[in-house]
Amino acid sequence: MTTESKQDTRHGVVGPTSGVLRASATAVVMVLVLVIAGALRDGSAGAWGALAGGGIAFLVFASGTAVVHLVAGAMPSASMLVALLTYTLQVAAMALAVGALNASGVAGDSVSRGWFAVGVITVTAAWLVAQIWHATHLRLPAFDLDVAGHDEGHSPQPEAGAR
Repeated sequence: MTTESKQDTRHGVVGPTSGVLRASATAVVMVLVLVIAGALRDGSAGAWGALAGGGIAFLVFASGTAVVHLVAGAMPSASMLVALLTYTLQVAAMALAVGALNASGVAGDSVSRGWFAVGVITVTAAWLVAQIWHATHLRLPAFDLDVAGHDEGHSPQPEAGAR
């Protein structure tokens, strides 16, 4: 008596939303660590700077990634265009946030510019590392193992150069 082998690869499969969640959790932890470090080093100005920089970077990356995932699921052919547009909007949003912070006059007095920069850079690096880790550990099948109606070792298409 033999039993049929079940190759269910769903166990342990990491979906696309788990990469967003993992990157988000990493970014939030980094923001909290930076806020504590900024508060210990430079008081409330350091804490507010780290929170503002890290928080803005997190919101920009999370919203951009969420938009790209939604579009890729709904209309995959438009995902590259939306990804490029989202990247452009992310750069513009960060520039506007830094400009608004400078124009408000808050930067330097109650919000440390240095900790703002540290927050943006650290959250950006953490987000990037988490996304790369997720992409390299994502289990996507490169080919179908079960091809119905074809003999083992024979391709349905003629090979290149076959006569």
